Amino acid sequence: MRYSVSLRAEGDRVIELAEVVEFADAVAIHSGIASGVNTMSYGAQLVVEATDSDSAVKSAVELFNNSVQRASMPVWPITEVEVLAEDDDYEEYPGESE
Repeated sequence: MRYSVSLRAEGDRVIELAEVVEFADAVAIHSGIASGVNTMSYGAQLVVEATDSDSAVKSAVELFNNSVQRASMPVWPITEVEVLAEDDDYEEYPGESE
């Protein structure tokens, strides 16, 4: 099953645009997107194949850390992880009609 895993690391300085661009290139090979310009954190949303959400998080953390190294990002602790399976039910957003 495919999972979308969002991770964020927080640190002690502002992340520059050039760093996020480099990080974006590193996570793109994992169907990922990067974030964090002008913030004291950076993050990525990665798509992974796994049997369950725990395995998805484990795989995503490894890919995230490899991408951090590849992009020469500062090594900061991961402070947030969210996981969503592709077959999870989505509730309608307030105000949207069927």
